[in-house]
Amino acid sequence: MPNLDDLTPSRPLLARLTGSSRRRADARPAGESVKYAAIGLAAGAGVSSLVAGSAASLGAYFARQVIVPARMRIPDTEILAVIDAGSGRKEIVLGATDDTVVPGRYGLWFDGGQGFARIGEITEHEPGEGTVTRELLSVDAGDISQAPNGSWTGVQSVDPESLGLPLEHHTVPVEGGAAPAWWFPAGSETEERLAAVLIHGRGASRAECLRAVPALHALGISCLVISYRNDGEAPAAPDGRYALGGTEWHDVDAAILHAKAQGASGIVLVGFSMGGAIALQTNDRSVNAGDIRALILDGPVINWVDVLAHHAQIHRIPPHVGRLAQWLLTNRAGRRITGLAAPLNLKAMNWVERADQLRTPTLILHSADDEFVPYGPSAALADANAEMVTLERFTVARHTKEFNVDPDRWNKAVSRWLRRTLEARRSPMSYRAG
Repeated sequence: MPNLDDLTPSRPLLARLTGSSRRRADARPAGESVKYAAIGLAAGAGVSSLVAGSAASLGAYFARQVIVPARMRIPDTEILAVIDAGSGRKEIVLGATDDTVVPGRYGLWFDGGQGFARIGEITEHEPGEGTVTRELLSVDAGDISQAPNGSWTGVQSVDPESLGLPLEHHTVPVEGGAAPAWWFPAGSETEERLAAVLIHGRGASRAECLRAVPALHALGISCLVISYRNDGEAPAAPDGRYALGGTEWHDVDAAILHAKAQGASGIVLVGFSMGGAIALQTNDRSVNAGDIRALILDGPVINWVDVLAHHAQIHRIPPHVGRLAQWLLTNRAGRRITGLAAPLNLKAMNWVERADQLRTPTLILHSADDEFVPYGPSAALADANAEMVTLERFTVARHTKEFNVDPDRWNKAVSRWLRRTLEARRSPMSYRAG
């Protein structure tokens, strides 16, 4: 399963395992799945051991792709040329993809994530040639002129100082050590001192959250942009596996305590993609849940079963193999294959089914064309709990790039909703979502 937050879908997994497609330099090796073929012996009576072994091996591979952190960024964007556009401006010619032809401002990782460039609006699109030319706003690290490809991202800057706001570098005590965090202190304009804890998505970094800081800071809300287990900055989990929110919430809980130690008396959780799932688990399970005033979720995972089924479908994984992968993730017997310390409880992370249990005001910003985390569960949750959940529906933006496509709308939606929500807290009878 590819990175849900920073990468585009690779070739179908089935083709990658069978070798039926031409191998490319950016394809991940599938050899590690072969050693799990032995579990096909238990795949069911009446099925040949070869077929059962193949299905079981593919199911094991898919399950591991979900929870094993990626060690590198997979290039998904061809860099064709960097050109001088005159007047000190530069442009970059890229291969046209579903992502690179969307309007807005973005980022491009290159050189295996060592280089980073800021990418601006489209200046020319040649569908017949399969190319798109965009503004090259800056190259913050590396030499992009020598890079053959890169990884497209919604991250617009990796430098927290670029926001021009007061900044402190903190560490949050977590299991196994300390997690780096950025603290943007703000003068409170509210009756209580609020702090937002911002949670990035699966496979992304805390830089993903920087886009949300200015709008929150302008409301007098201090911002703690955190790292958490297995993201490459915070200490890894003991098993080295994602728990899809099932354990990561402990690091957010620690961040809440840290924000309170800075003087915060109320907390707003802001989560992107899997960060949304982590925020929901924190709100549900933390002993500090009483301090959480609101949730702001961008492209969130509301129901992991739906997400896993979606990725099985787009990667042409047969339904029975997808169900096997889910079984491996959720049963103790699957731990030997997945490496998880404990099975995942996907039922507890299905907020469509648990809609009536969500009693914290929640804003969801989600694009209807999200290709990684389907929009449907967000809409279903908003329909099932209209009292607490407000849905801001975007289009065109794809996954967690609503801000990239329309930053003014994103900022206004967040500011307007949060002001109304905080005012309603002072006058509870006046609160209505929407």
